[in-house]
Amino acid sequence: MRLIAHRGFAEEAPENTVSAVEHAVAAGADVVEVDVRRCASGEVVVHHDETIDRVTDGSGRVAEHSFADLQALSVLGSGQSIPSLAQVLDALPATVGVNVELKETGLAADVAALLADHEGEAMVSSFQEAALREMREADPTVPTAYLTDRFRDCPVSTASDLGCSFVHPHYRLCLLSRLVERAHDAGMEVNVWTIRHGAIARLLAVRGVDGVTSDRSGILD
Repeated sequence: MRLIAHRGFAEEAPENTVSAVEHAVAAGADVVEVDVRRCASGEVVVHHDETIDRVTDGSGRVAEHSFADLQALSVLGSGQSIPSLAQVLDALPATVGVNVELKETGLAADVAALLADHEGEAMVSSFQEAALREMREADPTVPTAYLTDRFRDCPVSTASDLGCSFVHPHYRLCLLSRLVERAHDAGMEVNVWTIRHGAIARLLAVRGVDGVTSDRSGILD
């Protein structure tokens, strides 16, 4: 199974920062997952939450702050700032893939342009169907992944309808159903989130899961 570093192995490094990406690369991740939003000055920045309150000493919504403002903040007291997607891609060698999660709509064209200049493998994921449709329109060559934690979202059929190459379900969905088999039959790979125990990873391997997302680098040891 491929190992995907959730926010750059968030238990081991300040999440969604350049140093987290560099740590994930050094720790042997096959893919680094990061989250993106747009800030007030227009840049696509790497940050999970809608607000900056949880991981910085600032407050308010990302969309209310300029990139300069975000660069002046420290993530989890690390001295690392909230980076742009361009800065994160610059820190990734071509040998390590990237999974860019769209946290909102209206980002696809900019993300597609940045990925077009990136040498490594890339995929774009989202819980939002509209965001994935925008990505397909912006650049249909970029592989996409449908994120979900609910059976009622019809993960495989929805991902197929969206033209996705991957399904990214919560791992429990794969343990409680034939989702992996159905996805493979539909020509899609399955990467699950977010694994915290090696025993669960081993069960998922038996189920045929293609990749696991984790906050820890040693989850497959």
